[in-house]
Amino acid sequence: MTDRITLITGANKGIGLETARQLGIAGHRILLGARDAGRARDALDRLHADGVTARFVAIDLDDPASIAAAADDIKRHEGRIDILINNAAIGDPLDGPVGTADLAAVRRIFDTNFFGTVAVTQAFLPLLGRSGTGRVINVSSSLGSISLNADPSWDYASVKLLGYNGSKAALNMFTAILAAELNGRGIAVNAVNPGYTATDLNGHNGHQSLAEGAQEIVRLARSDDAATATFTSKDGPEPW
Repeated sequence: MTDRITLITGANKGIGLETARQLGIAGHRILLGARDAGRARDALDRLHADGVTARFVAIDLDDPASIAAAADDIKRHEGRIDILINNAAIGDPLDGPVGTADLAAVRRIFDTNFFGTVAVTQAFLPLLGRSGTGRVINVSSSLGSISLNADPSWDYASVKLLGYNGSKAALNMFTAILAAELNGRGIAVNAVNPGYTATDLNGHNGHQSLAEGAQEIVRLARSDDAATATFTSKDGPEPW
């Protein structure tokens, strides 16, 4: 699965950048999606130093015009994409349990993590359709598992963030619905739980390295297995 054209959103840092690095070293051509041009240039310098073929594509999940422009840019320059990795996501300090969560914060999180991801995927489905063996990989979270959230003995049972957990649960539903829609059309759709990884999103409190967080995303992106509608981590299947 080399010579693949892979678009990664939110790829200027964290798990997104590490995924770009690993896939680029494996021979993928990386389209580094980010909204901050300065950070994107720094990320490109790091990727190019590792011998990765990559270019910056400006894309802001909260800006429909930006998404449309990014799709048009890639259509003109690459003509297709083979893999779309929906990695970009945000949290909000005003998020929390139902009784205390700021509703505006919940909306902000959903606008990026769910609605923005849906908009990006819709915009790029025609280019994925040109691949023949396309993949959509949605970077979710165990916090989006309804089964785990309902289990009081789960290690992270106390983490009840209405916006973040809810947006990832919605992303999982999006994964299942899109996988059914595209079944038989040569595009697999899967969700990944990267695990509790040290990133800006959690103040670098995660116990996993970036390489560990990227592991399952990279495995799916490099696999020639056509499995679809799965939710997995590096340790195996995850409960929806």
